[in-house]
Amino acid sequence: MDLERILYVLPAIIIGLTVHECAHAWTAYKLGDSTAKDMGRITLNPIKHIDLVGFIFLVVAGFGWAKPVMFNKYNLKNPRRDEILISIAGPVSNLLLSFLFVVILQFARGSVPEFVFYLLFYGIIINFVLFLFNMIPLPPLDGSHVIFRLLNIPESWEIKVSKYGTFILIAVLLSSYLINIEILPLSKAVNWYIDLFVR
Repeated sequence: MDLERILYVLPAIIIGLTVHECAHAWTAYKLGDSTAKDMGRITLNPIKHIDLVGFIFLVVAGFGWAKPVMFNKYNLKNPRRDEILISIAGPVSNLLLSFLFVVILQFARGSVPEFVFYLLFYGIIINFVLFLFNMIPLPPLDGSHVIFRLLNIPESWEIKVSKYGTFILIAVLLSSYLINIEILPLSKAVNWYIDLFVR
């Protein structure tokens, strides 16, 4: 990735990760658990959410991570349902943010400087990718927690699967990066999204 593109992508990544984690924390608090709130995670201050190593990986390799939002399921009113809502809150916030950037871009198209156009453009793409990627049902991604709760998988099994899921996810991402191929379903979805809302 060239320097100019990095400068456009960085704000989108920072905003996307910050909103994603804040949404997890806010949802957990609204559902009865104050763990994340007490840790100062209901904030749009990126310093509270960005993991430096994960952020560097995301910029350089195309995948990374933020600081996970912690919650105590025993404080939730309906643990099974609420864990699903907390899990999807992050990805859904990225999808809504992507839609917001689409609306702004459509109204501002042709009337803003080129660099603003590209900031909005990458904001749309990055947030849509964050939504899609995090909904993959493979640990430690949010989609896996949704599947585990929907299928009512015992916690002991979830822990075992999570150990292997992380390695599988890393292996898939590294192999796709090293041999320079895209993860086809994701890339097709992103292209469809761009064609539908941007071009």
